[in-house]
Amino acid sequence: MAYKIIADDCEACGSCMDECEHEAISEVDGTYVIDPDKCEECGTCIDVCPNDAIVEE
Repeated sequence: MAYKIIADDCEACGSCMDECEHEAISEVDGTYVIDPDKCEECGTCIDVCPNDAIVEE
């Protein structure tokens, strides 16, 4: 089960994208998205998100 970003809670700080070793997170029109095909469910993005905007899908 991959993770997803809750857009309303995301402040687009970029910390999740910088931390993702699998390059599964990208910015699209000012919103961060997680590619479920690349996500390895390591949870690193959850650990660094200051707003708890990343949840299990």
